[in-house]
Amino acid sequence: MQWITHVLQQYPELAIFLTIALGFAIGPLKIKTFSLGTVTAVLLVGVLVGQLKIDISPTVKSVFFLMFLFAVGYSVGPQFFRGLKKTGLPQMGFAVLMLITCLIFPWLCARVMGYNMGQAAGMLAGSQTISAVIGVAGDTINGLPLSAQQKQDFINAIPVCYAVTYIFGTAGSAWLLASVAPAMLGGLEKVRKACKELEASMGAGDESDQPGMIAADRVVSFRAYKVTSDWFDKGQTVKALEERLAAHDLRLFVEKVRQQNKVVEVAPDVVIHKGDSIVISGRRSNLVGEYGLVGPEIQDGELLHFPAEALQVLVAKKEIAGLTADELRAKQFMHGIFIRSIKAADIEVPVMPNTVIERGDMIELVGLKKEVDQAAQQIGYADRPTEKTDMTFVGLGIVIGGLIGVLTIRIGGVPISLSASGGALIIGLVFGWLRSQHPTFGRIPAPALWVMNNVGLNMFIAVVGISAGPGFVDGFKQVGISLFLVGAVATALPLLSGVLMGKYLFKFHPAMILGCTAGARTTTAALGAIQDAVDSKTPALGYTVTYAVGNTLLIIWGVVIVLLMQ
Repeated sequence: MQWITHVLQQYPELAIFLTIALGFAIGPLKIKTFSLGTVTAVLLVGVLVGQLKIDISPTVKSVFFLMFLFAVGYSVGPQFFRGLKKTGLPQMGFAVLMLITCLIFPWLCARVMGYNMGQAAGMLAGSQTISAVIGVAGDTINGLPLSAQQKQDFINAIPVCYAVTYIFGTAGSAWLLASVAPAMLGGLEKVRKACKELEASMGAGDESDQPGMIAADRVVSFRAYKVTSDWFDKGQTVKALEERLAAHDLRLFVEKVRQQNKVVEVAPDVVIHKGDSIVISGRRSNLVGEYGLVGPEIQDGELLHFPAEALQVLVAKKEIAGLTADELRAKQFMHGIFIRSIKAADIEVPVMPNTVIERGDMIELVGLKKEVDQAAQQIGYADRPTEKTDMTFVGLGIVIGGLIGVLTIRIGGVPISLSASGGALIIGLVFGWLRSQHPTFGRIPAPALWVMNNVGLNMFIAVVGISAGPGFVDGFKQVGISLFLVGAVATALPLLSGVLMGKYLFKFHPAMILGCTAGARTTTAALGAIQDAVDSKTPALGYTVTYAVGNTLLIIWGVVIVLLMQ
């Protein structure tokens, strides 16, 4: 044990990776439906490892924290600026008002309890489940005219209070929004009925089998058939066949035609005769039952040997933004192509005919490779798997953001700045939006963005935990178990206020109220619990814009609460 301690003290980088490994192993473990989550597990493991008194340069955590905040801004930038449009302003206004309560209630609780600025920042971070506040608040404290010992004491208190209040901040938020909030909106059954009515108003059918759209769990198939139906006695065009299939509620497309052992290029006016072989694409459930309209299914490996593709496409074209999924499907270039999924800010929204598609959204298209490629050019930018990240874009973004963030103004002799971390977040928003407008540069592939988000944050948290470890127990004794109860109040009041504002002030639909409230608090776990409770994906429609605003303001509140607590 002494040898291990000596090695970890001599090579602190090993202590960081040990903390990361154990935290990622423990975090997902569940007791019934509760789990610590990766970030809290990494923090607590770091505190344990920190008992070995391991010194780590603060530069290490700063590097990873800047990377994380830039990635956060980059991810939500398109949705943040979308909220500035007329259609998004009500949701943005709701988010700003609710987020003010997310600052005011923790601040009032801290004042009543006599907490210092470090304890207040930690309670804000944990009760509102926004881990980035730990870093932003620490940077702000470091910039204040305090003694080195005062700064260290305040900064060490932040992770202690975060750990105590985070548990209810996560589990309590999911319970409040999935159980208490529906009761405030007239009862769970009433909310479920309202969600189903919203789905119906958006054109959802019993099986979501609208033209050119499929549920994410449905499979698109390509199958070969021998044309034997008497309907083809005098020949029928491809267009006529597809219209006949559509008249029987079969959303199917002719992809290949073989006539006299020769495969011909498919076009609407190509005539199909009895005895021809054709390939039809569509949902598997539709393909199974249409034998009488065409003929029997055949095994024809040669005819079926052609490239099909499922492709993620970033919506970037101005003329596509604002269209519904049904309007997009009606475009000529979408013939034979299915929309499998739509994501905004990496949150999947329901694929329904009236779902609105905006710039910066990621949609998944399924169909013949040639047709999908052509459609991608009309919609925006094909996001094909790649290992390359535009590091010039990332590096310059963080530098520019940092330079802006460290600019300081003095109000009443108090230095105020966003700090380098706050600047990285703001520039991340701008650069993420620019990428959605001009997708030929600034690409960060999804796996790389995951590393920047998750590894960046957890490396930072690991160093915070290890550094705070020696004083963690004393800090916990100082705040006491009462902090858990105070944190629960600071968690509940903003959420319940959000539900009431959505119902009485903004008069949102119940699904939107639940989604907007969860989004403003950036609690994805609560969104999942809400969707399970109401048996509908529609709350996600209110999540994305408010999530982008919440990710921005909640982090900035880390600066504000420190200044308020002076």
